[in-house]
Amino acid sequence: MAMIKVENLVKTYQVIQKESGLFGYFKNLVKPKYKEFDAVKGINFSIEEGELVGYIGENGAGKSTTIKMLTGLLTPTSGEVIVNNLKPYKSRIENNKNIGAVFGQKTQLWWDLPVIESFRLIKKMYKIPEGEYRKNLKKFTEILELDELLEKQVKNLSLGQKMRCEIAAAFLHNPKIVYLDEPTIGLDVFVKENIRKFIKEINKEKNVTVILTTHDLKDIEDVCDRIILLDKGQIIYDGSKQKFKDTYGKYVIAEFTVKDKNLNINDNIRIDEIEILEETENQLKLKFKHEETTIVKVMEQISNYCKIEDIHMKEAELEDILKEIYKGAHKC
Repeated sequence: MAMIKVENLVKTYQVIQKESGLFGYFKNLVKPKYKEFDAVKGINFSIEEGELVGYIGENGAGKSTTIKMLTGLLTPTSGEVIVNNLKPYKSRIENNKNIGAVFGQKTQLWWDLPVIESFRLIKKMYKIPEGEYRKNLKKFTEILELDELLEKQVKNLSLGQKMRCEIAAAFLHNPKIVYLDEPTIGLDVFVKENIRKFIKEINKEKNVTVILTTHDLKDIEDVCDRIILLDKGQIIYDGSKQKFKDTYGKYVIAEFTVKDKNLNINDNIRIDEIEILEETENQLKLKFKHEETTIVKVMEQISNYCKIEDIHMKEAELEDILKEIYKGAHKC
């Protein structure tokens, strides 16, 4: 049975129709006119226990609105949400016992207390058995390197230090589901790697379901097996990460080191399937679909204008694919 089931989920907001000018300003104050805006438009998906799901999309796509309905913070306008056999917006307290959440810059730790005191308060709130609490605290401290942070006040932590503690707090009571909304925003690469490693280890050990929303697509690449992609409140892809890359990532990026250029390659290339991304005196970066041409044909073309010293090729990455999808969507 699915851990999370969403059916025909809709969330509609009312927003004021603003009128220009001073008269319009006072008119809006006295008798505002409203129009409806659908942040989420009849989406459907189910998530099984233990899945690692990347829930992604541009700003305003409906990601955070969906997560807030899953956690019970928002009530759906229509449709249904079932989380671990509960309707979150009707059974908030019971639902909260089974979930953990990290919402970007919003803290669940007590600002003026040492981190360890926040953890002890969480232990009491969720009635975590002593042995389980100590075991989790020891493991989380090792993986997230919290030793030197536990006795510090939360307000004295750096952003990266605080986020590591927030992640630990979200998993401390052994939740069945954890929602991570931009958990690595603003962090340096080493902290991000620690957090990704932690999520994967805890998922493997405890079979916890994780839903991750982020603009850092390296998080999705490293952590998630499945992608749900939103655009303007609707799901436009739901499936495995690998299938997504196989379906949409049909091109290859090739980076050449060249010398002795005799012409501007960008003006003289003769294969329509090749797109020049960047050209300097000694570097050339281009993109082509491997279904339409081959690297041998590309090199033959390039060799007409310069000498090739080195070449580096890579398949399209998740970030590149999403840029292409959104670029196409915005043209429509």
